[in-house]
Amino acid sequence: MTDIGSAIDETGMLVRDGGAFVLHRDAGGRYLLELQRVPVDHVQKRVRIQGVLNGEARVSVDGVSAA
Repeated sequence: MTDIGSAIDETGMLVRDGGAFVLHRDAGGRYLLELQRVPVDHVQKRVRIQGVLNGEARVSVDGVSAA
């Protein structure tokens, strides 16, 4: 398991879950994403996220790009 504060660089499907955004990871599992901007162009698409793990399965995202 990854430690809180660790850098995250993952790919998967970006989905909206109520008022939140979630990454369904290619490696299995999911991350709840804390985003500065809403990545509307990437919803329901495969993306790469980079950020920092700041809780169990919670990532503070620095960047979202197409994968």
